[in-house]
Amino acid sequence: MKNSRLLTSATLLTYVIISLFGCKPDKNSSSPKYSEVEIPVEEVAVIDSSMLYYGLKLNRDLDLIDSFKVRRNSVFSNFFDDYETDDSLLFEAIGIADTLFPINKIIADKPVNMVYRKIKKDKRASHLIYHVSETEKLVLCFKDSAYAYLHKVPVDTIQRAIYATIDNTLYHSILAANTSYELGIKLSEVFAWQVNFFRIDKNDFFKVIFNEYQVNGKAIDIGEIKAALFYRRGDSFYAFPYNKGGDVGYFDDQGQNLKKAFLKAPLKYSRISSRYTKRRFHPVQKRWKAHLGTDYAAPRGTPIRTVGDGKIIAASYSGGNGRYVKVQHNSRYTTQYLHMSRIASGIKNGRYVKQGEVIGYVGSTGLATGPHLCFRFWDNGVQVDPFKIKAPPTTPVSEQNMADFTSQSEQWMEQLNALQLSSEASETMTKDSVD
Repeated sequence: MKNSRLLTSATLLTYVIISLFGCKPDKNSSSPKYSEVEIPVEEVAVIDSSMLYYGLKLNRDLDLIDSFKVRRNSVFSNFFDDYETDDSLLFEAIGIADTLFPINKIIADKPVNMVYRKIKKDKRASHLIYHVSETEKLVLCFKDSAYAYLHKVPVDTIQRAIYATIDNTLYHSILAANTSYELGIKLSEVFAWQVNFFRIDKNDFFKVIFNEYQVNGKAIDIGEIKAALFYRRGDSFYAFPYNKGGDVGYFDDQGQNLKKAFLKAPLKYSRISSRYTKRRFHPVQKRWKAHLGTDYAAPRGTPIRTVGDGKIIAASYSGGNGRYVKVQHNSRYTTQYLHMSRIASGIKNGRYVKQGEVIGYVGSTGLATGPHLCFRFWDNGVQVDPFKIKAPPTTPVSEQNMADFTSQSEQWMEQLNALQLSSEASETMTKDSVD
């Protein structure tokens, strides 16, 4: 909107610019100006035959669209600097829009579309679309009347299947299959009790059937994993979700709950830098001694999870251990987490924690040469190698639900077995096929 017209209504400017936007700098101000920012502009004259654009009815022969992004330190009023508008209708539409979405909280790099028509050398704007998210758009209308609304973009649920071998890491394989790394996160959570993702070998493989949410053909999120197989070092691990009565979670092909007493690792997405051993050269003390723990190298601040339910019996500091937490899981098993940069809020002696709960963050306090977690595991008071512990399973599918579970899991297993490895490694199966 042009400055000469903005000065015509002091009351309106006070409300809009001060209350909603912040002050607009004058031409002589040294403050950043929106007009100084390079704005990529696209003049779009051809709109789909329905003439609908985020719920707007537009004229393909007259209406043009500029597309740009919110720049850092911009305020909402900056969007209109290069456009002619009907001020009274615009400000009324802005007031309505602010009740739907706090426009003083616009985010840098979010897309914006301005609908306008060419009148001689001017651009006469009539509508603005701010992309709140992939699925929600804030639409302002100030052409013939003032109104605003949140437009919900339809989301398609696509069922996809991937069969891939591990050439590098699980996440490289997933990205190569043209889907989000979030699928890797979900897979690692499903198989957290069966597969040590720090020790995946080349040529291990996985098959997975899952829901993917898409907007206009673009994936925006990963939904439920419907069935999965992870093959590692000669062992095949199946996973099928089931939710009926008290049977909730992922189960294997025999109906055994995949959730075990302990997670395979207290960190996500790290690497083992030193294993449990009776003889290791200590990098700080410079002598050979037993290392009765497992070291995970990870960036400072990486969340540390308790590997099982239990009670905090120590949350303190010592010279060698640095900041540490110790968890007693039952009368037999205890775990300890050393060298934390800080202990998580609320973690203290006597507190009960749930499996996977964050209890602290990776650091290098105590005797440590760099940020890492030293994880220790006790079995009946004796420190042991956690990778040699075979934790008992939790409750399997109940007898009354077993026939129903078996019927469902066999259908999913048939689909998994039908997947064949190809050069594409993934395929879209069905649309809107959510169970």
